Amino acid sequence: MKIGLYFGTFNPIHAGHLIIANHMVEHTDLDQVWMVVTPHNPLKKKSSLLDDYHRLHMVHLATENYPKLKASDIEFKLPQPNYTTHTLTYLEEKYANYEFALIMGEDNLNSLHKWKNYEVILKNYSLYVYPRLETKDVVADGVVNGTDKFDYKNNPKIKMIDAPVVEISSTFIRENIKSNKNVQPLLSPKVWEYIDHNLFYKK
Repeated sequence: MKIGLYFGTFNPIHAGHLIIANHMVEHTDLDQVWMVVTPHNPLKKKSSLLDDYHRLHMVHLATENYPKLKASDIEFKLPQPNYTTHTLTYLEEKYANYEFALIMGEDNLNSLHKWKNYEVILKNYSLYVYPRLETKDVVADGVVNGTDKFDYKNNPKIKMIDAPVVEISSTFIRENIKSNKNVQPLLSPKVWEYIDHNLFYKK
């Protein structure tokens, strides 16, 4: 079985995440996509990041009607800070019969050379890359990176996927909730109900 790993804080998970994940599993050779919830780094200021298990629960709620999409708390069990290379090593040991690949936006691909052990990742794993309208400052593997370009386009491990361009951000959703604007079209109904019931992102 071939598993695509889609990492994110999912704070909160929204329609854009589901569109990308579902496209990957329906239009590539991936059998499943695991939505890997990135835990809060205890050394960093929490800001508006919800508790790990609230974010995981929302991913469960959002994916319950998508049998090929799975919520994963695998990084909750690993030492902080989280590095993708360590997570991949752990998964290879735990699921020896599975093949893993990474799913990322083109913005993250452009800063892959700043990741820990990126050469090892690129040698051993396929990368399924979806397009972004523009490359902004992004968080890549725990470090805030600029827009440095590094040409991987001709690497056989890089698979550029013609997925829909979705420019919905969790930041936009949080800011709009705080401003009492209606964001329901951007969220799964049960995710919206969970956020509204718990008054998340109101402050």
